[in-house]
Amino acid sequence: MTSETATRSYSIKEAAALTGLPASTLRYYEQVGVIPPVSRGASSGHRAYDEDDLDQLMAVACLAATGMSLDDMRRYMANARLGPDAAADQRELLEVQQRRLAVEAEALALRQRYVALKVAYWQSVEAGDPARTDELAERSQVLAAELRRAEKA
Repeated sequence: MTSETATRSYSIKEAAALTGLPASTLRYYEQVGVIPPVSRGASSGHRAYDEDDLDQLMAVACLAATGMSLDDMRRYMANARLGPDAAADQRELLEVQQRRLAVEAEALALRQRYVALKVAYWQSVEAGDPARTDELAERSQVLAAELRRAEKA
């Protein structure tokens, strides 16, 4: 890495473009303590993101994409600064998130099955097949009840 690359800084607009996070989100994550305060340019006073800041923001963007809560993201990022001493807590945070995502994936798969069933239902209506239509209507009702139970859980 050249010294120019090592000292390269990015404006908030550049950091937003590189991370895919809006500038307002970058400011917010800093404000609520998900990321530590970003250094400021000496003359302008504007945020000056470095490569380490961008790495942190990419990690936060990935965590946010999983639906992780702000509190958990804040805890995860604080733990990351502790290194190996926080490994057990990091693992626990990610395992909890993994379980949440598994539940979401099951719910999504159930909704996909319902939609596929309704497509088949309307295809049978279109085809003028009343026996198949009745069968699919019954299956739809059973699956709709399953969806309602899953939504309550």
